[in-house]
Amino acid sequence: MEGIEYSVAMPPRSQRPADRAGDDGPELRVLFSQMVRLETELWDAVEGRLRTDHGITLPFFEFMQIMSRQPNCRVQDIAAELSITVGGTSKIVDRIEAAGYCSRHANPGDRRSSILTLTPAGKRLLPKITATVDDELCARLGSLSCRSLAQLIETLTRLRASFAAADRADTPA
Repeated sequence: MEGIEYSVAMPPRSQRPADRAGDDGPELRVLFSQMVRLETELWDAVEGRLRTDHGITLPFFEFMQIMSRQPNCRVQDIAAELSITVGGTSKIVDRIEAAGYCSRHANPGDRRSSILTLTPAGKRLLPKITATVDDELCARLGSLSCRSLAQLIETLTRLRASFAAADRADTPA
């Protein structure tokens, strides 16, 4: 049987993007991997508790939280706050509504959208699921000092703002 040889033509080291950026490529990939894994593990832990204790998913909690604090909340508002699509947001709102935790009302300012409000059942559930989420987050992240937590929040907020700015710059006018 004949062997197949592969060769990859790499540009000279000085022309590779990672080299021009101070050779941060490997460290940035490690950071990316660690952030993604942490997000997955944290999501799974919190959602697992919500499913076990209350029979709901983490998006229910996040959406209900936004509905409770944002007057005249619309599907578009939730999508924008969570950086997700309007279509996906609408499907989850449908599930929350079917479960009896929120309702849609005509938006007097825009007939194309609805105003979302928590039902009495949703208002009773939200403090319970908030306590569950807080408890699980404390168990998972509570070892961070107040200073470390503040620094991490600041760093992540700056990164997200820079991503948003880059996305706006890439969008044609």
